[in-house]
Amino acid sequence: MSQLSERPEKPVVGVPVPHESAVLHVTGTALYTDDLIHRTKDVLHAYPVQVMKAHGRITALRTEPALAVPGVVRVLTGADVPGVNDAGMKHDEPLFPDEVMFHGHAVAWVLGETLEAARLGAAAVEVELDEQPSLITLQEAIAAGSFHGARPVMLTGDVDAGFADSAHVFTGEFQFSDQEHFYLETHAALAHIDEAEQVFVQSSTQHPSETQEIVAHVLGLHSHEVTVQCLRMGGGFGGKEMQPHGFAAVAALGARLTGRPVRVRLNRTQDLTMSGKRHGFNATWKIGFDADGRIQALDATLTADGGWSLDLSEPVVARALCHIDNTYWIPNARIAGRIARTNKVSNTAFRGFGGPQGMLVIEDIMGRCAPLLGLDPMELRERNFYQQGQSTPYGQPVLHPERITAVWKQVQDNAGITDRRREIAAFNASKPNTKRALAITGLKFGISFNLTAFNQGGALVLIYKDGSVLINHGGTEMGQGLHTKMLQVAATTLGIPLHKVRLAPTRTDKVPNTSATAASAGADLNGAAVKNACEQLRDRLLQVAATQLGSNASDVRIVEGVARALGSDKELAWDDLVRTAYLQRVQLSAAGFYRTEGLHWDAKAFSGSPFKYFAHGAAAAEVEVDGFTGAYRIRRVDIVHDVGDSLSPMIDIGQVEGGFVQGAGWLTLEDLRWDAGDGPNRGRLLTQAASTYKLPSFSEMPEEFNVTLLENATEEGAVYGSKAVGEPPLMLAFSVREALRQAAAAFGPSGVSVELASPATPEAVYWAIHAARQGDVSRNGHARNASATNGRAGNGHVASGRIPSGAEALSGA
Repeated sequence: MSQLSERPEKPVVGVPVPHESAVLHVTGTALYTDDLIHRTKDVLHAYPVQVMKAHGRITALRTEPALAVPGVVRVLTGADVPGVNDAGMKHDEPLFPDEVMFHGHAVAWVLGETLEAARLGAAAVEVELDEQPSLITLQEAIAAGSFHGARPVMLTGDVDAGFADSAHVFTGEFQFSDQEHFYLETHAALAHIDEAEQVFVQSSTQHPSETQEIVAHVLGLHSHEVTVQCLRMGGGFGGKEMQPHGFAAVAALGARLTGRPVRVRLNRTQDLTMSGKRHGFNATWKIGFDADGRIQALDATLTADGGWSLDLSEPVVARALCHIDNTYWIPNARIAGRIARTNKVSNTAFRGFGGPQGMLVIEDIMGRCAPLLGLDPMELRERNFYQQGQSTPYGQPVLHPERITAVWKQVQDNAGITDRRREIAAFNASKPNTKRALAITGLKFGISFNLTAFNQGGALVLIYKDGSVLINHGGTEMGQGLHTKMLQVAATTLGIPLHKVRLAPTRTDKVPNTSATAASAGADLNGAAVKNACEQLRDRLLQVAATQLGSNASDVRIVEGVARALGSDKELAWDDLVRTAYLQRVQLSAAGFYRTEGLHWDAKAFSGSPFKYFAHGAAAAEVEVDGFTGAYRIRRVDIVHDVGDSLSPMIDIGQVEGGFVQGAGWLTLEDLRWDAGDGPNRGRLLTQAASTYKLPSFSEMPEEFNVTLLENATEEGAVYGSKAVGEPPLMLAFSVREALRQAAAAFGPSGVSVELASPATPEAVYWAIHAARQGDVSRNGHARNASATNGRAGNGHVASGRIPSGAEALSGA
């Protein structure tokens, strides 16, 4: 076992401990960025001037009326920017635009003594617009040929030969929804300038170093003149990886120009209408199977709705392509990716970062094609699992395919699948208007940033004379428990009790040039860096202890805060050891660093080994569906998830549960709607609040929810043998969607294939039931009887189409 993976005697990692801020969270005493305004004197409040049109050129911007509003101090416009007027890393996101690119685009910001004064001032700003044609839907952009960014193509094998050798070939189209992050804490920043003209920004950001970089170039400064701190976030989910930078820059610019602290905090409606979402996708595909149901070839085009600017759309599409295989070996594949440019908010990172979108495509294909092949969906999936020696379509070997099977078999055993499927069949036979179904899906999710340079982490660890320890690292805390894990890593490496270690807020002047806390790599990168720093300190202290104990340093162990020499009864308490080291002038601080080894990626060839390892999991979900309304409930969910040797089991189980529920929300509930009509509100987000945007709640939770972490699953070469857990569990929710598909199909004849919209809302499920009852392709093309699949390539086409609205169905439109 490698030094990075090996655990010492009596480690603190692996012990189930509560989240380090749990008590603060539940008592309301945890501080977030916007709470700091109450501790800051003379704060100015910033309010955006939003233009409520989807697209147009600004012909006039009059700020004088705003300055006449009592309490308004200043209006920020592009003319005030001393540096670069841009808030994005691609330089395609003007901070103060002269062209409105989406409904609600902020073109100026008003600073006021109070938030109300700033709001009234923003309402007084006059903007004249030369309206331009707009593209709102993904279909409109595709039809208009509106694309931007890279257009990667992933190739493996001989696709044409694969189709020629296929006994069954199916084609289809699938479009699925975007998703709102809906973190509890909206975007927030608080900036002030000190006496040396240094800029200090408190920001709710997943990427403090990049926020620092953007603030610096907007202000025309160098990075060492800007410090960014993130106390904690009230949720992020990827929505605060790139998008906080502009808001921080507005606050910093206002503070620089006025000499007073400036606060930016979006209300919920502003956050929903100004910030990006998960990318919605359109997929067109063609797949070939042999006579036994094994995939022979896949040809697909994935189109992401990027919104008005690139943001992170290129790497999102790249990761979608890298995950279209999920757990299945595809020997011949041609997968193209592209980014549609629409007049909507700039879509961005969201938990899974394109991986869920790619995996959803193949899971939808498997669910639709299983009945056409005359196979049980579970059997079709199993037949196509990766085997030893096989590689992904981009050329990375799948080193532990047995994990795919292990979680799959264990979840079947835990869930009692055989008996329950028999019970479900009996229930369905006796209930013509209510059906149940049970589906299992698995996942294989690559861990690391696709861009190799981002796979590095840093830490700073300080030991004080009294034996207490303070750690800084480059990761940010958004409720996921990263800080808790880092405390456990430090305590384990130093060999001391957890209570002796404290963690400082993430700051760019403590650990520089950090990567975003994203890609599920936070614990891997920062944990290894913390461990590296602590190992440096421990090695120095072992030398001191060896002298005191009359032993060799290699024979000294520090366990539970006591240094002992092997074969000796002598002891030296941690506090005494540290004090002795100080008196001997031994350095008691260390900077740690880690970079992930073994990664390589050729973006142009779209090949390489971009991931350190794969995380695996499987979920079994049972649903019950009402045939009259399409309403459903999740009766039971069983999950087995591979987190390696868990650093913190309580935290990891919470992440699995939370990820699953968020995924179920995306796939079954959360239905973002935009006004795509030609009226005056074209481009407006219609679902602007929790009253119209349905989020998972207790009523959508499974009635029985069982989560098990895979045992004996040490990951060699990762910090203390652990694996990432942030993103992968979201994809376990595919099991719910597939169970809904099977339940809808149960209303029709045996062997019917059902298309299911995503999100699979009760309305969508109702129309899937309606199509299943038809027993063949309906006029909208939602289902085809399995009998149509017999024969060679070309037979068994799965027609594509969309779920009609209730009004269309009733009117016969």
